[in-house]
Amino acid sequence: MNNIIYLDAAASALKPESVIKTETDFLRDSYANAGRGICARAIAVDDKIAEARKKVADFIGAKSPEQIVFTAGTTDGMNRIARIINDSVCGDSLKNKTIMVSDLDHHSARLPFEVLRESMACKIVLCPLDAKYNLVDADLPKADVFVITAMSNVLGTPQDVASLVAAARKKNPDVITIVDAAQYVVHNEIDVQKWDCDFMCFSAHKIGADTGLGVMYIKNPGRWISPDKFGGGMIARITGSAVNNNYSLQWEPAPAKFEAGTLPITQIIGLPAAIDYICKNRPNLDLIKYLYDRLNKNERIQIITSRDASMLSFYIKDMHALDFGALIGAHNVCLRVGNMCASWIHKLIGIPGSVRISVGSWNTKEEMIVVADIIENIVK
Repeated sequence: MNNIIYLDAAASALKPESVIKTETDFLRDSYANAGRGICARAIAVDDKIAEARKKVADFIGAKSPEQIVFTAGTTDGMNRIARIINDSVCGDSLKNKTIMVSDLDHHSARLPFEVLRESMACKIVLCPLDAKYNLVDADLPKADVFVITAMSNVLGTPQDVASLVAAARKKNPDVITIVDAAQYVVHNEIDVQKWDCDFMCFSAHKIGADTGLGVMYIKNPGRWISPDKFGGGMIARITGSAVNNNYSLQWEPAPAKFEAGTLPITQIIGLPAAIDYICKNRPNLDLIKYLYDRLNKNERIQIITSRDASMLSFYIKDMHALDFGALIGAHNVCLRVGNMCASWIHKLIGIPGSVRISVGSWNTKEEMIVVADIIENIVK
């Protein structure tokens, strides 16, 4: 399998040796559960979790590690945010509230609110896009909640999150802003304080950490926000009487109250190594520019991304994306075809699906030459 050219970093990054070694060493020599024991090994694991949380806080410019909640990934985080907002932030739920989304959104960013629209009768409005499918901060609709895709996983162009948040707050100072940074985090530094967003999510596996782990940033995780899932580790105390079953629950402070049950410990232990790696080894986007210049000369290949995007997405005239995927897969090239779990932007462009090439630090110019040759032979 080592002869495969892996061009699907936007789906999931290959793992650097530092992450593999960190997790392997932990599993072999230091494993214990977190937040459950008082022995030396368990306390050492708690310390490692705390170090990882601070690492993430510094990585995204958060004020405090208490603002960092570990989740199962961006999808988990976005669904949890929708529940948190519906259950506690908006008081009487999202009924009759206005949610602003966009056609750049990944399914996991938009679907939780589309489902709430159907069940809660909240209203969905669209953030406007310009001719190049970028989010526009002028004349935004007034909204109670604003979901912002910081970078589309189809178009790969970073959006001006700070300006979008500021523009939304001019229309409604109390608007709740949520940022999907799953793709953005790979290519750009994040500063949540500059963005001034209320929530932000990304998945660890996109930056070279393990799967099953994500980060949910909460700007104000105080006691006025209730937890959305329940279990061990998030209860401070239970008071009341067993006689009449009249109990009162008190939650632990954040982030513990949002992290019920056993954390994905091994994945968290490997996360700092992934952060160190991605900060020093961002994907080489000159490789994308090379492919753009080569493939843009072919009349059958219709490129839908800009030359300076973080990925290359295209479709081929008179060829289904899945057929192309099967053909190039036979040449040991791993890339993504389909709608990328982003149906709305494909509908807007007017195509059923696309082909996406995304690179990581492991890719080389020689690989791009080989891939360009293969693609040109397939579509000639």
